[in-house]
Amino acid sequence: MHIYRADLRDLAVCLTLDGSYETDHVWQVIQQADGDGVTTRFQTVQLPRTMRVQYPGWSEALLAHQQRGDLILVASEASEVRGYINQESQPDQGIAWIHHLIVPPPYRQQGIGTALLNRGIQHGRQLGLTHVMMVVQSKNYPAIQFLTRHGFKFCGYNEQFYRNRDIGLYFVRGL
Repeated sequence: MHIYRADLRDLAVCLTLDGSYETDHVWQVIQQADGDGVTTRFQTVQLPRTMRVQYPGWSEALLAHQQRGDLILVASEASEVRGYINQESQPDQGIAWIHHLIVPPPYRQQGIGTALLNRGIQHGRQLGLTHVMMVVQSKNYPAIQFLTRHGFKFCGYNEQFYRNRDIGLYFVRGL
């Protein structure tokens, strides 16, 4: 497998990659008002059946991210793009934000996502950043498991993060 910075031709291919996923669990938010405060907690809920979820649209952002100099790496094998990572550096906050980490279903569980993540982490360290963060849908249980296996911890949420009103879950890990 070869990992390298994406060029415009690679970006066109990245936009065609299937980022959809199947899930049989979701993180359900439970909020309860108690006096002057609000308690929020998440619990993992098993769905009655496996659900296929389309990855939220991102095409207009990917080119803009490349134009402003964000790190966009592709993983290829046999001249075929098998995944990519799009990561923005925010040196003033010491954070590397992973906007997208896409590996199409036929290539998952082969170490491609891990290799891309490790290269993003390495890049963040080289820039002197201290943390890496990523937001995922509350129903993207496979991504939640992937991130926690790689040392990420849940650190917050946004109920209006996605256009379709899905909840965005924030995960962070130190570099």
